[in-house]
Amino acid sequence: MPDATTPASGASTADPIVYSEKLWPAWWVWIVVLGVSGAGILVFAPISMAAGYTGAAVLLVILVAILVASTPAIVVTRSSFRAGRATLPRTFTGTVEAFDGDEATAERGPRLNGLAYLCIRGWIRPVVRVELTDPEDRTPYWLVSSRHPDRLVAALGEAPRR
Repeated sequence: MPDATTPASGASTADPIVYSEKLWPAWWVWIVVLGVSGAGILVFAPISMAAGYTGAAVLLVILVAILVASTPAIVVTRSSFRAGRATLPRTFTGTVEAFDGDEATAERGPRLNGLAYLCIRGWIRPVVRVELTDPEDRTPYWLVSSRHPDRLVAALGEAPRR
């Protein structure tokens, strides 16, 4: 079995999607992007106001492109589970648990195993822990952010196709 960092391949039409979620940045992250790009005006204004507005526009495009390109997808099909760039055959998923509030903070902090695969975003509080049962993989579990942890747990709880 490939390790937890193996790049994902596209799902075929014979393997229908059971659950899908994109971990888009929170609304306040977009406000920060607007503020940072607006600061570009101040940086280039001593040259000229046109350079300031151009710098702000270029900075905005770059920051938005980075945020969009780095937004991971969580996809569960009947035979696989993909979190970001890593794919796991469902036959190797064990216990699946959702955590929110202080429990989610503890999972991301004091209880975190250094060998765990992480696909977490700071602006999404709930996390789902998926135990790995592959004896050849040292990764004990995946910890994945989700805005809908109950739906993800339910999707992963369905029997995988072997």
